[in-house]
Amino acid sequence: MTVMEQRGAYRPTPPPAWQPRTAPAPLLPDAEPYRVLGTEAAAEADPELLRRLYAELVKGRRYNAQATALTKQGRLAVYPSSTGQEACEVAAALVLEDRDWLFPSYRDTLAVVARGVDPVEALALLRGDWHTGYDPHEHRVAPLSTPLATQLPHAVGLAHAARLKGDDVVALAMVGDGGTSEGDFHEALNFAAVWQAPVVFLVQNNGFAISVPLAKQTAAPSLAHKAVGYGMPGRLVDGNDAAAVHEVLADAVRHARAGGGPTLVEAITYRVEAHTNADDATRYRGDAEVETWKRHDPIALLEQELTGRGLLDESGVEAVRQDAETMAASLRAHMNQDPALDPMDLFAHVYAEPTPQLLEQREQLRAELAAEAESEGGQR
Repeated sequence: MTVMEQRGAYRPTPPPAWQPRTAPAPLLPDAEPYRVLGTEAAAEADPELLRRLYAELVKGRRYNAQATALTKQGRLAVYPSSTGQEACEVAAALVLEDRDWLFPSYRDTLAVVARGVDPVEALALLRGDWHTGYDPHEHRVAPLSTPLATQLPHAVGLAHAARLKGDDVVALAMVGDGGTSEGDFHEALNFAAVWQAPVVFLVQNNGFAISVPLAKQTAAPSLAHKAVGYGMPGRLVDGNDAAAVHEVLADAVRHARAGGGPTLVEAITYRVEAHTNADDATRYRGDAEVETWKRHDPIALLEQELTGRGLLDESGVEAVRQDAETMAASLRAHMNQDPALDPMDLFAHVYAEPTPQLLEQREQLRAELAAEAESEGGQR
């Protein structure tokens, strides 16, 4: 007697007619990145929104330059510049309501500042401080995430919890193209789609995961196509077109708030500067490539649109630049002040209840500091 002849053995039957759980066509992104500036759609854009986007882009560019200079001066431990990506940063902050949450990566300081966080506080983590520098609950901004993509499951968890509580809240999570190769990316999108969580994923595809080009990370037609595999809409947008990014993200936020579930947005942009001050970008890309992207600069694109339509003149441009310089001067002044550091903070917030070993180490350091102070006092 064979196994299949035994009583109660499993006997396969023909499967029922297979039907997809979700129709794939509506989820597919456009064939080309969506654009507004330089097209007929630009005439429908709100002039006030365009002017605000422009002001924030100019301020963001100046912020990047000032933070980079502070790094070279030793005032910051590291700074991942987002020069060239300002349109994504600013649009992500401006589409959210006060009650919504932003989940940034380490490169998204501009989005954090545009959301209302003090420019100095936004740099505290990158300065090497032990805390994030700002109150996440006050601004509805999660701490800058240095580990790749770990902020994405957090965003899904918050959005899902808000939906269960009946709160009208949307979470927007930002990640780079390199982060899409992480397991956290898969887990976050899968849970978000299954739970229909009100969350928007913004992938800033800036061409490189440090030195690894996108072609060596994925063979997919675009990162936006990955949305189909999770059962959510994918959108492809020109990441240097501030008006287009704002429109696409605004649509995704409205979709999520109305109960439509998550959306994956891929913004095609470019990292003009090196990955960080510790990176030598000339080892993996040429100057010609960078110069090509500089001709598609997000500030220049928006300024051309505004001036061409008579919505911005030379005095307006100068006023925006002066406002950016005022911000940079204030940032310099505050960052050039040495913070008052207490070595005993090393032992704060490590455990809810300090362990015996931690208490022993704390008292040892306290004694060493006291001896050092006594020695310095005697030398005077």
